[in-house]
Amino acid sequence: MTPEEKLQACYEAVSVKIQFQPEIAVVLGSGLGDFANSIDIVATLPYAEIPQFPVSTVAGHNGRFVFGYANGVPVAIMQGRVHLYEGYAPEDAILPIRLLYRMGAKVLVLTNAAGGIQHGMKAGEFMLITDHISNFVPSPLRGANIDSLGTRFPDMSEVYSKRLQAVLRKIAINENIPLKEGVYLQTAGPAYETPAEIRMFRTLGADAVGMSTAIEAMAARHCGMEICGVSCISNLAAGISPTPLCHAEVKAAGDAAAPQFRKLITLALTEIYALLEGGVTA
Repeated sequence: MTPEEKLQACYEAVSVKIQFQPEIAVVLGSGLGDFANSIDIVATLPYAEIPQFPVSTVAGHNGRFVFGYANGVPVAIMQGRVHLYEGYAPEDAILPIRLLYRMGAKVLVLTNAAGGIQHGMKAGEFMLITDHISNFVPSPLRGANIDSLGTRFPDMSEVYSKRLQAVLRKIAINENIPLKEGVYLQTAGPAYETPAEIRMFRTLGADAVGMSTAIEAMAARHCGMEICGVSCISNLAAGISPTPLCHAEVKAAGDAAAPQFRKLITLALTEIYALLEGGVTA
């Protein structure tokens, strides 16, 4: 089955179960999944109930879609994502993003837990993603292009919408939420990076590193979605952190940051939806 055929099969299967059209899609990273439980839930759908759909296998990723209203905003939330290191091909790892686009989502809000590289970062802080580096993972757009989604050679000069970045900056200032900014770099995982690799990433201009997000953003941009992203700095990267890295630390940092994260994302969804309702496009 080709990626296009798989997407169509998933869309048809979901359409039978879910009669809900999201305006905004949100992907929740490690330790951040509880945000989905704070919305007015209309329906949920485990990934395992969708034929041909990839299933989350990582602790802290529930592995389901949550559909409903966040402060009145119609949203579809991925409560857990899938990763390349789980054994999925890039085109399968971004299948959920393409499905959300087919369901009607115009905006994608990406979140993740990331290792901090930028000088002065602390665990528990947030970083607004202004750009990314994806050369360390295979492109999710390789292979036959799906013309109904986008062009063969999509422009990536502004993956993360400047106007959506401005929304997040304003909210962070008004709500006194510390928000750093920087470039996110995706690796394939699952091993954490070596100190030498972190030094290389810093030289290349990366401010945070993780094992997701960049390929999802590329797929969304290919579809013409408007994108913003926030990293929760769960730990300092290898060679910077004085202690060995572990997934439990990542999840604990997400749990601790949850209240401020919920406020930041909920307010952002409200303002972004107002932009969409006002007919303002990127």
